[in-house]
Amino acid sequence: MNDTTSATADSEVPQAPRRHPRFFSPGQMLTNLVVCVLGAIIGLELITRVGITPNTSIIGALIAILLSYIPLKLFRSYNSLERQTLVQTTISGATFSAANGLLLPLAIPFLMGESQMLIPMLFGAALAVITDASILYFSFDSKVFTARAAWPPGLATAEALKAAADKGRNALLLLAGMAGGMTGKAFGIPAEMFGIAWIANVFAMCALGLGLILRGYSEQFFGFDISNAYIPHGIMIGAGLVALVQIILLMRRDQRDKQANDEPSQRPTRSALQMRVALMSGFSVYLIVALILALGTGVYTGMSPGMLIGWLVFAALAAMASELIVGIAAMHSGWFPSFATALIALVIGMLIGFPSTALGVLVAFTVATGPAFADMAYDLKAGWVIRGEGHDQEYELDGRRQQYFAELFSFGVAIVIVALVFRAYFAADLVPPVARVYVATIDAGASMEVAKQLLIWAVIGGVIQAVGGMSRQIGVLLATGLLITSPLAGIVIYIALVIRWLVVKRFGTEGGHKLYILGAGFITGSALYSFFSSTLKLGSR
Repeated sequence: MNDTTSATADSEVPQAPRRHPRFFSPGQMLTNLVVCVLGAIIGLELITRVGITPNTSIIGALIAILLSYIPLKLFRSYNSLERQTLVQTTISGATFSAANGLLLPLAIPFLMGESQMLIPMLFGAALAVITDASILYFSFDSKVFTARAAWPPGLATAEALKAAADKGRNALLLLAGMAGGMTGKAFGIPAEMFGIAWIANVFAMCALGLGLILRGYSEQFFGFDISNAYIPHGIMIGAGLVALVQIILLMRRDQRDKQANDEPSQRPTRSALQMRVALMSGFSVYLIVALILALGTGVYTGMSPGMLIGWLVFAALAAMASELIVGIAAMHSGWFPSFATALIALVIGMLIGFPSTALGVLVAFTVATGPAFADMAYDLKAGWVIRGEGHDQEYELDGRRQQYFAELFSFGVAIVIVALVFRAYFAADLVPPVARVYVATIDAGASMEVAKQLLIWAVIGGVIQAVGGMSRQIGVLLATGLLITSPLAGIVIYIALVIRWLVVKRFGTEGGHKLYILGAGFITGSALYSFFSSTLKLGSR
């Protein structure tokens, strides 16, 4: 009787909630600072000398794993997968914010000869990056940006961390995938697409693959380059607009369903109301940042009051649309077309008739948004997997909060580093190549023929997106493929999808899970090969 009573009493005692490792732990701050500086330098060097910014999350994960092997008390805490997740979050946040979010926007006014705009642009870009990541933080694991979606690089990072800790059969499978990814890359094959196609939505992958093939072989198929006819841009405009409408409708429907059911739900952890508040608040902040840029750079002097108001609203809308479209593409494909969405905003701004300096600030502001959104989503996906895929909601939210702190810290370090070195980079003519494309586009101007092409293909893109629906995103992914010149990647996607179909048909759900781990290895191996091969290119210059 006493034993039974005691057992019952023990079962009724509430367990203390788990406490996630703190990012601002005194013993870890030096490591945090070092990996931030490393990530920022990697980003700046690669985007200026090679033109790309690799995903350094897996580099951060490897650093954390190596630290855990050091037999000193100081590094013992890095045995924690959650702690390792914070390290990879820190380095990737610094990489993308320094390169895509800060230096690239600064390069545009520099190339236009507007050196007086550089400091205001740095301030505005920094605010845009922080706002970008903050919107994602309050939107991640909503019905729109669900944690259960693919987010392939994030899943690959998590699987790499877990396999290193388990040291079992899954680790061998991951290593086999890494070997396959590195080998494929060495032979010029985009091997990461095997992994992405084994992880992501099948319909989205079909659309992406089709777009890649059509763009790559457009001259053979149609007799002209579809990019020069602004077909990909028009399709992205239409698909993107419909995707934004779908997001709004989904948030409204989710709120009505919640009120009708009046039942608490464990998932998603972000409600439609929270996401709506995040988007509205973000748009308001973007308006303020656009105003700061207009006043700080002096572009307001070249516009009438009416045009200035139009420019402010359009800049804020372009920034918001850019990050949402980039987020949707990144969620399904692991690629985010931030350069392309900024170019689309620039072309539309040219058709509206904004002055050239205002266009330069507009495209710089737009391109600063999106990369931080997608990169942080990858990091939160990795953390979500490591923390048990949301089964302990309080622990998940606590861990997500620590990752947000890691991102903000990395942004702060990146801002300081870019502020200290950007003039030296520009003096040496080291600017991101895509910045020259934006400036050349402004110099070339736009015509009514371009507007006509954009309108025609925007209608087609909108119809495709509407037919595919919110969950498949075939319009946005088709446009993403059409904006990228890599037909081989499209072919690899279809080969991978055939393999996926055969494996799932033969081995069922278990086979699909093994493909997830193997695919994570392909993505990781490809990322490592790309990173180190790009770094070796730096050394030869």
